[in-house]
Amino acid sequence: MILFVTHPEVVIDPAVPVPDWPLSEVGRARMEAFAASLAGGPTPVVGVWSSGERKARDGAEIVAGRLGLTARVEPDLHENDRSATGYVAPPEFWEIVEQFFARPYESVRGWETAAHAQARIVAAVGRVAAAETGPGLVVVVSHGGVGALLMAHLQDVAIGQEDRPAHSGGGCWIAIRREDLKVQGGWRNVEDYGR
Repeated sequence: MILFVTHPEVVIDPAVPVPDWPLSEVGRARMEAFAASLAGGPTPVVGVWSSGERKARDGAEIVAGRLGLTARVEPDLHENDRSATGYVAPPEFWEIVEQFFARPYESVRGWETAAHAQARIVAAVGRVAAAETGPGLVVVVSHGGVGALLMAHLQDVAIGQEDRPAHSGGGCWIAIRREDLKVQGGWRNVEDYGR
């Protein structure tokens, strides 16, 4: 089974490139609690992966460190490419996000298209699944935007019609069967693992 996890809360700093933002204290605490739940769970974790973005790496390193594993990076697990605009403050950011999902084959303000990001994240998760052959859980720490696009693919619905995580700060997960990449249930918060 793959647990695809969206990173939790980050330190938002407009002076720092978005891919370099770290997890905040709240985000780190949530990932540490999640790692403790994984360590105490009935199914061992055999692999930990993340995107190359710092917030995802931070989360993966917390989990891997708690479990005595080494986190690995799959570069294509990154968030949708928004480098054309860099940091955009709310509410404008959320307006662009809405357009991103509503017009998946168009580049909004120079962003990567939703359709391209979806194909990329699906392929990346497939590569992680193929690389991990031993029994147990594989934890993938990635991002909310591509997580939603992945869920649309897994649910076989149009982009924008997928189930979305309920927690506004991220830190949510879905379970995906490794053998056929089928989603098992909906989004859950990291605090709910093992309950």
